[in-house]
Amino acid sequence: MKKILLFLFFSLALSSIIFGQSGWKTKLAPKVLTEYVEDNELDLIVVFKDKADVSVAKYLSTKSAKGRYVYEALKATTQSSQKNVMAWAAYHHYKTKSFYITNALQIKIPAASLEQLASFVEVKYISNNGLLRYHEPVEKYPALLRGNEGKEWGIDTINANDVWALGYTGQGVVVGGEDTGYDWKHPAIQPKYRGWDGTTADHNYNWHDAIHELNPLNGDSTSNPLNNPCGLDSPEPCDDGSHGTHTMGTMVGSTPGDTIGVAPDARWIGVRNMERGWGKPSTYIEGFEWFLAPTDLNNQNPDPDKSPDVINNSWGCPPNEGCDLSNFGVMQDVVANLKAAGIVVVVSAGNAGSGCGSIDDPAAIFEESFSIGATRSNDTIANFSSRGGVSIDGSFRTKPNVSAPGVGVRSCTPGGNYQFFSGTSMAGPHVAGAVALILSAAPELKGQVDVIEDILEQTAIPKYTDQACDSIPGSIVPNNTYGYGRIDVLQAVKLALKTVAANDIEKPKTTVTSFPNPVSNTLYFDVKEFNGDILIEIFDVPGKLIYSSKQQVAGDKLVKCDFQHESTGLYFYKITGQQLCVAGKFVKN
Repeated sequence: MKKILLFLFFSLALSSIIFGQSGWKTKLAPKVLTEYVEDNELDLIVVFKDKADVSVAKYLSTKSAKGRYVYEALKATTQSSQKNVMAWAAYHHYKTKSFYITNALQIKIPAASLEQLASFVEVKYISNNGLLRYHEPVEKYPALLRGNEGKEWGIDTINANDVWALGYTGQGVVVGGEDTGYDWKHPAIQPKYRGWDGTTADHNYNWHDAIHELNPLNGDSTSNPLNNPCGLDSPEPCDDGSHGTHTMGTMVGSTPGDTIGVAPDARWIGVRNMERGWGKPSTYIEGFEWFLAPTDLNNQNPDPDKSPDVINNSWGCPPNEGCDLSNFGVMQDVVANLKAAGIVVVVSAGNAGSGCGSIDDPAAIFEESFSIGATRSNDTIANFSSRGGVSIDGSFRTKPNVSAPGVGVRSCTPGGNYQFFSGTSMAGPHVAGAVALILSAAPELKGQVDVIEDILEQTAIPKYTDQACDSIPGSIVPNNTYGYGRIDVLQAVKLALKTVAANDIEKPKTTVTSFPNPVSNTLYFDVKEFNGDILIEIFDVPGKLIYSSKQQVAGDKLVKCDFQHESTGLYFYKITGQQLCVAGKFVKN
C-alpha cells in the first residue's frame, strides 16, 4: 500500500511539473540524440533554468566574504530548483550527483527514461557527460642537468628570483591544482603541502579525488581494478601519471640548493580530476566545486574559507571528448562563479598551435579564465602554443591573456624524479606561481581577481609577431599570439605594491557597508573586523521599528535582511555593538 501511495504521489507531482510530450527533444544536445537508443544507459549532465545571482560579491572587499556569499547563493538556488528531479531520480534508483557551482546534475538513466527527464519544466537542457583529456606535454625527456645556479631558466626569465630577494616567496598564499593528481611525498613539494605539518599529514580540506569509477578507455575492469595506479577515491594525494606533480613543482617546488618553483613558500592543495589523463565534464565540475568550498575526506562540512587564492588548470575539454556549444555555458558558469568568489583561474591555452583560432577548448576560451601561452628560452612563442582569437563560440575574443616559459621546463615527477616537459601545461604554473608572489607581497589584493589579472597584463613584456589573427595585427598588444606579452613578476609585484599604497590601505578596522541602494528584495550589511554581538534595527520615516535582528560577528560577516514584502519608500537603519554605532538610509523600490 505504501508503494502504491508513493507512486500516486510521484504521478501527481509529475503532472504538475511536466510541460507535455512535444518539444522535449529540443532540450537535448546533438550527441545525446545520437545516443538515444532505448537499450543504452546514458551518462548525462542536466542543466537547470534557475541561475544564482552572485553579482553582490563584487561589492564585498575580502576574499572570505566573497567566497562565503557565492557559496551560499549557489547552494540556495540548487536546493530549490533540483528537488523535483532529485526526488524522481531517487524513486527510480538512478545514480545522481548534484552540483551547485553551476546549477547542474550528473545522472545515469536508461535511454527509455530520457523523455521523462527532459520534460521537467525546471530542466533547461541536457548534454552528454563525455570524456576530456589534459594538454599532454608535447615533449618529455629526463632531467639530466640542474638549472642555472640551483634555479630554472623560467624562474630567471620572469624575474621571480628578484622578487624572492625582496622577501616575497609566496608565504601566506594557497595555490590549488587539479590534474592527474600529485605525488605529495616528493621531497620538492611535500613540505609545501597544506596538509603536512612536518610530522603528520591531514588530508581533510587539502585533497579531493574526483575519480569514482573505472575508466573503460584504459581497459579497466572490476576483475582487474589495479589497472588504475591510484585506485578510486584515493584518501591521499596520488598521481597516476606525472603531469600533475610536474605542474605543482613549477608552482611551489624546492629542495635545498634546487628551486624549481616560482613561489617556493606558498602552500598547495589538490584535486585529481583525471585518471591517467582522462576524465569527463562531471569530474571537471566536481574539482572546481571542491575548490570553491573544500570539504573533509567524507565530502562533508564544506568551508569556503579554506579555498585557494589561485587554481592552475593545465588541461582542456575538446568537443569530441565531451565539450561543445551545447554545454559551454555550464563550463563558463563554473569559472565565472569561482572568479566571483575571489579565486584566480589560470588555464593553459592548449598545444594545438600555430594557426589562428586554435584556442578552442574550455576553459581557456572563456572571458573569465586567465589563459596562458608558452614561450621558449629565447622569448619567442612556442610553435605548439595555441593562438586566438576564440572563434569556436563566435566571440572572437583575444586570447591568450599573457605568455610564460613553457619549453624545456624542468620539474618534479613521481618517485622523487625530475624531468623536462614542454607544453602550455608548463607555462600555466609559472603564472599561478606569479599570482602567489604578488599576493605574498600585497595580501590586501586577495580576492581582487580583476586587479591581479590587470597587473600581470600591464607589466608583461610586450611581444610582437608577424602573425595577424582575426584582423588583429601582431604588431600591437594584446595580440592573439602572446596576449599582452611574457610575464615579468618583478614588475608585477612592484605595481601591486604601488596599487596598495595608492589606495592608502590601513590596518583593518571595523566598517559596515550596506548595499544595494535602492534595494528590491534583499538588503545586505557587510560587517568587517568586529567581534561580538551587533543589533540591526530598521525604521520607517515616521520612526516605527519594522525590523530588528541580533547577530554574532567574528571577524567578517555578511548579514542578509529580507525586504521583499516591505512597501516602497525611504528607510533608516542603525547598527550598534560594543564601541560600534553606525546609521544610514536606503530606498526600497
